Amino acid sequence: MLLSMTGYGEAGYQSDALTLAVELRALNNRYLKVSLRAPEPYNLLESEFEKVIRRTIRRGTIQVHVRCQRQYAAQDFQINATALRSYLAQLKGVTGDSSGGLIGHVLALPGVVPEPGNAVFDFDAEWPLIEKVLEQAIQKLQAMRQEEGRAMEQELLQNRDQIAVELEKIRLKTPGVAIAFRDRLLDRVRSLLGELDVKLDRSDLIKEVSIFAERSDIAEEVVRLSSHLVQFQEIIKEPESTGRKLEFLTQEMFRETNTIGSKASDVEISRHVVEIKSTLEKIREMVQNVE
Repeated sequence: MLLSMTGYGEAGYQSDALTLAVELRALNNRYLKVSLRAPEPYNLLESEFEKVIRRTIRRGTIQVHVRCQRQYAAQDFQINATALRSYLAQLKGVTGDSSGGLIGHVLALPGVVPEPGNAVFDFDAEWPLIEKVLEQAIQKLQAMRQEEGRAMEQELLQNRDQIAVELEKIRLKTPGVAIAFRDRLLDRVRSLLGELDVKLDRSDLIKEVSIFAERSDIAEEVVRLSSHLVQFQEIIKEPESTGRKLEFLTQEMFRETNTIGSKASDVEISRHVVEIKSTLEKIREMVQNVE
């Protein structure tokens, strides 16, 4: 089964005290890379997010976006009495007055009323909840990647079948290439020798045709390419097909096709080679998006 490297998944959690949302976006990458965007102090947990993601995902750039909103209770807002007394004492030393006339300004000074969000992050208490939401987002991401993977699988197999059709045409055409060369060579030689009244040595003709046949023999490349096509289909049908295998096999099919094109001195075969290479290029672009 194929998995696309691109996809999207999100999950959330909401209670009276907390609203948490995790979004995942997956993009193409030869290796696994996790990028976290989150408010403090969650932005320090990138390694923990990556550990969870690695359990399921092997390749791709995974962009993680965490949003968190807290509903604070009255007891979460505490005045820093030490800071307040210090500021008031300093005001009294300067103005001689520590009355409430300036208390509103004093309360706004740094450190007097700290933001509740600056409280110490309790990893043991909060991470299990974050991890659960992250796993739910991963499940949705995987569902989307599987759906895209099924569509890619059908298209890849269609392209594979198209190559098989073109290759069969090449295989049927191959035996006649040497014969056609022999006939063309014989006609040209007879035409030239007829003007000079010289007899043709058949052994020389046979030797020349044999050299051409050996140089243009593509039977081995046709067999290997056919074998690669069978293997390509088998890999796609594996329970956990990998993009790296398909990329390597596609590269090998390109190599055999190029060799066929360079060895076969036939216009019709060359046309089939062009069609195969065009289809292989489509396959190469798709398998780069397979995990």
